[in-house]
Amino acid sequence: MDNGPDSPLVPQMLPHPLTGQLFTSPVAPGTGWPEDPASADTPVARRAAAVPKLARGAQDLAELEARQSVCAACPRLVDWREEVARTGRRAYRGQPYWGRPIPGWGDRSGRILVVGLAPAAHGGNRTGRVFTGDRSGDWIFAALHRAGYAGQERSEIAGDGQSLRDVRIAAPVRCAPPDNKPLPVERDTCAPWFDREIELLPNLRVMLALGAFAWDSTLRAARRGGWTVPVPRPRFGHGAQVELLREDRPGVFLIGCYHVSQQNTFTGRLTEAMLDSVLAQAGVRARS
Repeated sequence: MDNGPDSPLVPQMLPHPLTGQLFTSPVAPGTGWPEDPASADTPVARRAAAVPKLARGAQDLAELEARQSVCAACPRLVDWREEVARTGRRAYRGQPYWGRPIPGWGDRSGRILVVGLAPAAHGGNRTGRVFTGDRSGDWIFAALHRAGYAGQERSEIAGDGQSLRDVRIAAPVRCAPPDNKPLPVERDTCAPWFDREIELLPNLRVMLALGAFAWDSTLRAARRGGWTVPVPRPRFGHGAQVELLREDRPGVFLIGCYHVSQQNTFTGRLTEAMLDSVLAQAGVRARS
């Protein structure tokens, strides 16, 4: 049997763009990738039925992030994210791809949760951090920096020194989906990770939904959590606001914002001023 360096049985090792450390694509947990929350012993959800148990069993956000980052419950998404990681894009040839689910990231005591859709195939799926390494991420992090929430204007790759203050970012679907379109069953399988993340944010006051998918996913999470959601269901719109009431904790304001996709930013449907405006609204609500 051929076990030479060119054998398909031998994973290719490539240098991390910042540290130079060698990694396979996808990256194995606990091998030293910057900001990797998992270890080789982190329990893995290998089927949908395991996700609720592992999510509920996470005692804090650090443990939840680790378990999110190794989830393998959706076969189609696992196949896709790992195939992208192995083949890469020409612009990133020679770089390893994270190729795993993207956990929530940012201030674990933050009052604002920015909610996206799912990682980009060559963004978060490559860099290991949500909204990092692509043009959508450039937009949201630049806006967060202008508003005083982000330590740097750009978020390039996990380990670049970026930080968030009073803000956390998460996606209801943690794996990069084909055509950026997760299936309903994949959204629902991933939901317990999102639900538990919301539960573990002690100071949450605002959820900023980037796009209709994030808006609807957040309303579903609120209902599952027993929050009071107005009837009829609030409709998504840029700048739309609704307060979601909780029985034993302060209410949470849901604010809508057009997604920072290139389709919206290139066409002018979403401008920097519009993004800055909703972040300002979120800041006011978070302090109220």
